Amino acid sequence: MVQQEVLDRVFGCLADATRRQILVRLGDGPATIGELAQPVGMSLTGMKKHVQLLEDAGLVVTEKVGRSRQCRLGDAPLDEAMAWITFYQRLWARRLDGLDAYLTLRRGTKEQD
Repeated sequence: MVQQEVLDRVFGCLADATRRQILVRLGDGPATIGELAQPVGMSLTGMKKHVQLLEDAGLVVTEKVGRSRQCRLGDAPLDEAMAWITFYQRLWARRLDGLDAYLTLRRGTKEQD
């Protein structure tokens, strides 16, 4: 999958509060779809849709265990998302440092006049 598609799916999933809550819960360990749905008062069908989006993005892995579906955290795509965020964080830090240097220089020039 192209990196941009991976990032779109990951950030799309992270944009939703329910899906972020699912990831937080799965950080404590695996859970069934029913266990994920119960605290938020959501139907199993609704929760399955959220879990499927998370699974499509690689953030969650599911496995059929008996009559239920066990969910756990996936591992790969967050590294790519963090790399993207870090790149732009550094870019903007450099730009803001440059702006700060420019404004400091301009202030110094005005004080000399």
